[in-house]
Amino acid sequence: MEYEMVREIKNYCKNNQMRDVFFEEVETDDPEGYVRGLLKGKIVEISADRQADGSVTIHAVCDGLLQQFVFTPV
Repeated sequence: MEYEMVREIKNYCKNNQMRDVFFEEVETDDPEGYVRGLLKGKIVEISADRQADGSVTIHAVCDGLLQQFVFTPV
């Protein structure tokens, strides 16, 4: 399945409230597996919320860094 993926990396720096946001088109049948393949760290925690419209939101913590991935079917 083809998705538009939005990857948001939270920034916890005191003087910088901006977030890093990346957009990408990806093809996968397993969004969770795709995210696991992207994240390389010692401790990775992932939770997924699937919606009726086919979109998937994945919250990931990789070595203490919080990221959110939103997969929207194209």
